[in-house]
Amino acid sequence: MTSGTHETTTRSGSDTPSPFALFSLEGKVALITGGSRGLGREMSLAFAAAGADVVVASRKLDACEQVVAEIQQTTGRSALAYACHMGRWDEIEGLVDAAYERFGRVDVLVNNAGMSPVYDKVTDVTEKMYDSVLNLNLKGPFRLTQLVGTRMKGQGSGSIINVSSTGSLRPMGSIIPYAAAKNGLNAMTEGFAQLLGPEVRVNTLMPGQYLTDVAAAWDMEHTNKMSERLHLKRVGEPHEIVGAALFLASDASSYTSGTIVRSDGGIP
Repeated sequence: MTSGTHETTTRSGSDTPSPFALFSLEGKVALITGGSRGLGREMSLAFAAAGADVVVASRKLDACEQVVAEIQQTTGRSALAYACHMGRWDEIEGLVDAAYERFGRVDVLVNNAGMSPVYDKVTDVTEKMYDSVLNLNLKGPFRLTQLVGTRMKGQGSGSIINVSSTGSLRPMGSIIPYAAAKNGLNAMTEGFAQLLGPEVRVNTLMPGQYLTDVAAAWDMEHTNKMSERLHLKRVGEPHEIVGAALFLASDASSYTSGTIVRSDGGIP
């Protein structure tokens, strides 16, 4: 979705697209990895509500199918569930083929799948754990963007959103491999933005802490105490990611590429 593909609805007496039309995804196809839970689920449902058909991908097919059923029931949009481990290079081509076979195109790609394993001591990080974190958070998004981004450039438009983390800007000792992978993802955004432009926009969406299902493992007393340092002095609710995500996916961000949009409550 680049400039030149704006919706035709305009404000009365003006050639400028209406603000509502700018955020529409009507007629578009979105592919969202990690789309069955947490922030990915919120984006899957929101993009469908904005008019997009959606490919929901994650490792668990039944979880994807539940989100697809919800999309169809609440929005009437078409949706495809696909099981894929985004850290495995050879599985990703099958996801891409399935998406294009079903819908013929992809207009919005969201690289959202990720993981950050917990360890007590840095010496507990094994080679297998390190490789798993880098594969899922960095290698998978590269492979998927490599495949989908080149097709988007060929079709003349597209928007790619890489979901990073504020941990890439403020790394803590407890998330070193994850922070390194997400920092690499930030760099990858800029590289692909240059490579795929001007037809395709590539941006980073950088969330802070959100109360998704992973929060069940948190020490909430500590989390709430730490959130006092944020400008908004609280952690985020999952639905609060939607505005920033829809901005980057739609023509509302037609002159935005290669940048980071933070949705983090205001980290100091």
